This record gives sequence, structure tokens and C-alpha cells, in this order.
Amino acid sequence: MQKINREPGLKAAIQAAVLAVLLLWSAVQAGPARAQAFQSLAPYAILLDTASGTVLYEKAADELMVPASLAKLATVLVAFQEIAQGRLTLDSEIVISENAWRKGGGPSGGSAMFAQLNSRVKLSDILRGIIVQSGNDASIALAEAVAGDESTFARIMTERVRALGLTKSVFKNATGMGDPQQRVTAREMALLADHIIRTYPELYKIFGEREFTWNKIRQQNRNPLLGMDLGADGLKTGNITESGFGLVGSAVQHGQRLIVVVNGLKTAREREQEARKLLEWGFRAFETRQIFAEGEIVGEASVFGGTKGRVGLKAKGPVSLLLPRGTNERLNARIVYRGPLTVPLQEGAEVGRLLVTRGDVKTLDIPLYAAESIEPGTLQSRAFDALMEAATGWVRKAFKRS
Repeated sequence: MQKINREPGLKAAIQAAVLAVLLLWSAVQAGPARAQAFQSLAPYAILLDTASGTVLYEKAADELMVPASLAKLATVLVAFQEIAQGRLTLDSEIVISENAWRKGGGPSGGSAMFAQLNSRVKLSDILRGIIVQSGNDASIALAEAVAGDESTFARIMTERVRALGLTKSVFKNATGMGDPQQRVTAREMALLADHIIRTYPELYKIFGEREFTWNKIRQQNRNPLLGMDLGADGLKTGNITESGFGLVGSAVQHGQRLIVVVNGLKTAREREQEARKLLEWGFRAFETRQIFAEGEIVGEASVFGGTKGRVGLKAKGPVSLLLPRGTNERLNARIVYRGPLTVPLQEGAEVGRLLVTRGDVKTLDIPLYAAESIEPGTLQSRAFDALMEAATGWVRKAFKRS
């Protein structure tokens, strides 16, 4: 992986890209003023602005943690995908097996929708049992309907989040019950929530329902944010002994959506307070700054064997950041790509990423695309590029050892 950053000593082969990043770094420095600080009691936390992709706050966001019922977001993701692909409908009937009833229903003593043994429940109600009531019985029954058994379904859960680019989270069951191998990260839970909201807006509305009654048992939505004046409209809470109290929540104010994840807290009250404080701070303490217009070149990447030796990189749409109001914090930006790029290279191909950090916070991580097509060059130019690559490859190796 070739990294283009502000480290001294990099040779001429990548100086142009370093210059591009230095210009970006200068462009997004915040003006001098009083810096704002925020600290959360949560051992794991992240706050994400979904429109820009800006991370406003993070704490141990990439460390593995026990999800408890936060894992049900992946369970719901699979269900939503099955509906979207036509393999299930909201009217599909799900059988409540003895395993689902005994392991996850009333006899289990855990959270349940209290579906009756051997009953057939429409998927629309199963989803409410999972989302509103955090029903383990509903989750297991769904898993069995989709995959035949829960362990196979858990493998599907992991595969589906991998397809979204979430590389760390591993699921071993559909409920979030304790398992030594079942782990997620706060960042990946936030990205999963963002994907669900963006991709399935109509189905997502279930997350905002305040209560659900099944088998004559009325249960309130376990998400405490829904009862606050925050604009909250989902998603999920979790708590088992190994995890502490956790929450993935989303709220919208004045067209801005924030997603918050907290986990590892000692009480439900702490969970509620920390999630609320993060959201309130996020909505009031940041301002949007556009750093690149739509179609503007962000930087360049080296090209091997082409009619041109470099290609411009751009994002899809404008690039904006949310920065703390009145702060003197500086941003560090870099372009990362596997290079040099090979030809033929098609315009619009994803070839790298723009990474921006603010102190210890990974503020922005977005894909970059080739701004034009590059065709193979002459035999002579390709031979020259091969010679240059051998030389600069030796330089890069020498630099890494120093």
C-alpha cells in the first residue's frame, strides 16, 4: 500500500502527490480560536455525521467489543436484504420452532416478543419483535427461516457485513447472546446503521415505532432516545454482563443526521446520558466546511506504463468536513492507494482513499476515483517506467528501514 503523506524523505517519484496533500492540509486548517473538547464516560464510542462522513468524536472506535443485542442490526440487515431481493416478503410466515421458543422466548428469561410455540408469525411482526422488543425468539426464528439454523445464519451475517467493507465484526448468533468469538467495533456498528438507513428507508421506519404488542403483551421500544426532544428515529440497545450497556442511535435536526454508538457503560442511565450528550454536542458544536467542489482534483497517483505518468484523483461529489466551531486544531490529510496504478485505467475507477485526521480522530475516510482514462503507452515508455519503478521501489524499501 503506497501512502502519500507529510513524512520527510520521500523521493521525487511521489513529490507531486505530497505537494497535493500539503495543499489540502493547508486548505482545511481551522482558523485560530478557542478549541472545544468533549469526553465521554463510554469505554467505546463514536459520533458520525452521515452526509459528509465526518467522524465528530471517537473513543476506542476500532477496538473489538461485545455487541449484545447491537448484533441484531446485522440480523435485521439480512432480513431487509432478503426482502429487497424478493426471497421474503413482509407477509412471509415465520415458524416459531421449539428451539426459538425455548432458547429465546418466555422460558429463556431474556428479552422476547413472547411468540407462541409452533405459531406462524408474519415477517412484518417478526421484525417488530426484533427491533422494538429486542426479541431473541423472533431473531432465532428468522435465522432458522432464512438459513435453516442459527449458526449458518450467523455466517451469513458476517458475510453480508464483509460485503459492506466491515472487516472486523464477527457474528456467531442472531441474538447477541454471549459468545467468545462474537465481536464488533463501534465504527463498524455506526457504518452498518448508516447503510441500513440509506438503503432501506421505508423498512427503517420500524426502528422509530415506540411500542409493539404481541400475544397481548405490550412492550415499549427499548431505545431511550426516542422519548427525548432530539429528533431520534432509531436504532438499537444492548446489554449483557460481558458487554455492559450499549446503544446505536440516530437523530436528525435541521436536515442533519448523526449516528451515535456507545458501549460498555455501567448502567442504563449512563447509556442514556452519554448518548444524549454526544448527540447534543454534535448538533451544536460543529460547522460544515467544503474543502473540494464537485469534480475538483483532490490529488494525483502514479501510473505505470501509460500514456501519462500520473492521473488526477477526485471524489464523487463535493468533499465537506464538519469541524468544531472556534477551534485551532489542525487536520492531517493523506492519499492512500496501491501503486503505481496499472493501465489501461478507466475514468471513474476507484483507485485510492482520502484519509483526514484531527488529532486522534479519524475524521474522514472516503474513496477517490480516476479523473480520466489512461491507455497503455509505447514500449519505450513502459520500459522507462519499469526502470523508474525498480529504482523508486528500492528507495521506498530503504526509507522504511531507516
